[in-house]
Amino acid sequence: MNPLVVLFFLTVLFMGWSLGANDAANVFGTAVGTRMVRFRTAAIVSSLFVVIGAVTAGEGASEGLSALVAIDRIQDSSLIALSAASTVLIMTRLALPVSTSQALIGAISGYVIARKLPLDVASLTGIWATWVYGPILAGITSALLYRIFHRFLMRRRIHVLTIDRYNRILLIAAGAAGSYALGANNIANVTGLFISSFDAQGISLFSSIHDTSTELFLVGSLAIAAGIITFSKRVMMSVGSNLFELSPVAAFIVVLSTAMVLFLFSSMSLHEFLVGRNLPAFPLIPVSQSQASVGAVVGIAVARRAWSSINVPLLVKIAVGWIATPIASAAVSWTLSTLL
Repeated sequence: MNPLVVLFFLTVLFMGWSLGANDAANVFGTAVGTRMVRFRTAAIVSSLFVVIGAVTAGEGASEGLSALVAIDRIQDSSLIALSAASTVLIMTRLALPVSTSQALIGAISGYVIARKLPLDVASLTGIWATWVYGPILAGITSALLYRIFHRFLMRRRIHVLTIDRYNRILLIAAGAAGSYALGANNIANVTGLFISSFDAQGISLFSSIHDTSTELFLVGSLAIAAGIITFSKRVMMSVGSNLFELSPVAAFIVVLSTAMVLFLFSSMSLHEFLVGRNLPAFPLIPVSQSQASVGAVVGIAVARRAWSSINVPLLVKIAVGWIATPIASAAVSWTLSTLL
């Protein structure tokens, strides 16, 4: 087998596994944290829909990431992915829902600085901006949805056992949608950098699949699924129950809000629809699912006017992780790029 293909598989398996263990955990984090859905069920559903989302709709965000910097060697793509994955692994060991998107952007920045390469500043600025308004948008969405659902349930006066049964079904459905959106958006973090390098070097993984991007999306999404199944439970519990005590209805809203935010940044159909009508459209770029999830949890707390119930020390710890992640990843990438 081509040594470059072996290098690709090792790197992507590590990167995808890291994303699955950390970012993907947050799709079902609130459902598992509130004991409404068992971890095993969440892992199976999330893994399945991550793969479907990546293979069928991963192209949009991947193209947005490829526009950031042109990399035509698999060795360089692997170095960047390895730097990001190593940083995410460290944060995961600390049970912090850090952003794989931030780690990857930090790694790209470190590589570019070390190699003195041109960087698309406009694309980079657009990605940085999502680190601010992404969680804010998720928080606003979850707060509004919580108000709507709360009024609906108060008026209907549905029996508590009926609500419980519906909540479990809705949480699984919302988790499936969130996993699909995660696969469609965040597969770019795992394989987006490899698309141009595979095309440049004329390498194919499977003779039965003639589309390079589809091959990469399939391998990357399977790696994400492996991370979900094997190592995501700690982060699920951290977001789902430790940051803020959520009711089952609130947990459903958090999952749904996170899925909606990811959908906005990964849907090519929505992007083309808005652009075709001269309306402002969300950029097709990988955004932080973990940031959106935490923002949605805080939005619920604001809607309930229960600010005092937020685990402030944990929130500060998460915020520190968000700041430290791109810096640490850039440092690792710069060091490896300089040495190698």
